[in-house]
Amino acid sequence: MEHIQNAQVLAGTCTYDELRAEENIKAIERLKKERHALVLCHTYQRPEVHRIADVVGDSYALSVAATKTEHPVIVFCGVHFMAETAKILNPAKKVLLPSLDAGCGLAETITAEKVREWKKQHLGAPLALYINSSAEVKAEADIICTSTNTLKAVEAVSGNIVLLAPDKNLYYNTQPKTKKKLIPWEGYCPVHRAMNRDMLEYAIEQYPTAIILVHPECNPEVTAKADAVLSTTGMVEYVRNSSAKEYIIGTEFGLVQMLQRMFPEKKIYGLLQRNKSCDESCVCPYMKAITLGKIRHALENNMHEIMVAEEIRRKALVALQRMLLLGRDT
Repeated sequence: MEHIQNAQVLAGTCTYDELRAEENIKAIERLKKERHALVLCHTYQRPEVHRIADVVGDSYALSVAATKTEHPVIVFCGVHFMAETAKILNPAKKVLLPSLDAGCGLAETITAEKVREWKKQHLGAPLALYINSSAEVKAEADIICTSTNTLKAVEAVSGNIVLLAPDKNLYYNTQPKTKKKLIPWEGYCPVHRAMNRDMLEYAIEQYPTAIILVHPECNPEVTAKADAVLSTTGMVEYVRNSSAKEYIIGTEFGLVQMLQRMFPEKKIYGLLQRNKSCDESCVCPYMKAITLGKIRHALENNMHEIMVAEEIRRKALVALQRMLLLGRDT
C-alpha cells in the first residue's frame, strides 16, 4: 500500500498531507531509524507533530538537546532561526527544516546591518540578543538569551548599559529587575502582541478562579495582570506542580493544546477575542507551516538543509555558548 501511495505522491495525484496521519507517522518513524535522525519539536507545533518528536521543548531546551545528540541528522520542527541555531551548534550534522515557510515575525524585525548601525550609536554597550533572530544577527551579539534567562544574560555582560533586542516586551519585563539601563529594540512577536487586555479580561470573566500564566513576549498590559510571567517550559512546570485546577494561558495556542493533553485532569484555557466562536489570534502561522507530510518529505529527500556560513557560525557560536553556560531560570 505504501509504495502505491508513494507513486501517487510522485505522480502529483495526491500529497503526503492528504494521506492519513497514521500512515505518515508510520513512515516517519521508519525513516528516522533508517536515517538515524533526531526530531526536535517546539511546543507551539501541531499536536500530531509532537507525536513523532524525540524532544519537545522551548528554544532553550531544544538548543541544549542539539548539543547533546549523536544523531547525524536533525529534523527541526520549529522555525528557521531555531534550525539555524541547531546548525551553529552542530556544524558537522545535517539539519533539515521541513518547510521554508516556517519563518518568524519577530526575527524579521531586525537585521545584522541595522544592528551594526545601532551599536555605533551606543559605542561600548554590549548586546544581549534574544534567540529569536537570524544567524547573521547572532554573530553581532555579545550573548544570546531566551525568555528563560534574559535577566541572567543582562547581568552577565559588562557595563551598566546593555542593548536588548529584538523584542521590546522582554525589555518591559526585564528592566524593573535590574539596576542596569537597558536600551530596547522596537521589535515584537505578532502573535503575542495580538494578545491584549480585553482578551485577558474576557477570559477572566469566564474563568474567574483560574491562575493566569503568560509569556514575557506579551504586552505589559497583559503581563501586569498575570499571576506569573514564564517561558513555555516554566508554564508547563507551574501547571505540573500547582494544586490549582484551572489556568488561563497567554501564549501561542500550541502550548494550550499541549497542556490540555498533558494534564487532562486540569482545565486549561487560551485567550480568545470577545464574540468570536472561531478565533486564531493566538495561532502562529509560521509554527503551523510544518506538517507530518512535510516532515516525511524532508526525511526522504533531504529537504530543506540549513546552512550557515562558517565565519558567521563561529561568531554566533560564542554568543550561544555563553547563553548555555548561564543555564535557565523559568
